[in-house]
Amino acid sequence: MIPDKNEWKKALEERHGKELQDKISRATVAVCGLGGLGSNIAILLARAGVGKLILIDFDKVDITNLHRQQYKASQIGMYKTEALICNLKEIAPYLKTEIHTVHMDENNFFELLQNADIICEAFDNAEAKANIVNFVLSQMPEKYIVAASGMAGLHSANLIKTRKVSKRFYLCGDEKSDVKDTIGLVASRVCVCASHQAHMVLRIISEKFEE
Repeated sequence: MIPDKNEWKKALEERHGKELQDKISRATVAVCGLGGLGSNIAILLARAGVGKLILIDFDKVDITNLHRQQYKASQIGMYKTEALICNLKEIAPYLKTEIHTVHMDENNFFELLQNADIICEAFDNAEAKANIVNFVLSQMPEKYIVAASGMAGLHSANLIKTRKVSKRFYLCGDEKSDVKDTIGLVASRVCVCASHQAHMVLRIISEKFEE
């Protein structure tokens, strides 16, 4: 039986405190890319009680995604936006969501991201990563952006860190490893990086910024 909305809110307030949970519940976070990073980020933020998630990806679930992304074998062939919504609603039934099943580029960045308080970059392409970071920093300077670089292979998970690049730009990862230089992406290490990104989002919401 699913708890009612008041029970849900009370449980989160008991864990986080009412003042902090109110901030978390009012926040809107955009997750750009719903693969190994983005699908994990979304689930972590949903569990924390973030009020609204804007979920953006053009791709469909493939069997090769299942070793590191938050999808099920029964969802192969579904758009990631639609599959992730189903999974999130099982975890956090009162979460507000907005999905965009589109390819992101400079032509739609502003339209897709204008209502977000914080933006999570979760692409798997270096050029796309750079494009969105540069756009947000130059065209949407009031927004926070949390990006990722370097999470491949079986290197120590302790090498993954969160670094404050500028006032509203945070970078998570080891900033070195690349899929072409290793065995590729491994679920556990990708999840560590996604956890860094999600945790940084919560720190921004709570106004506990990195030095």
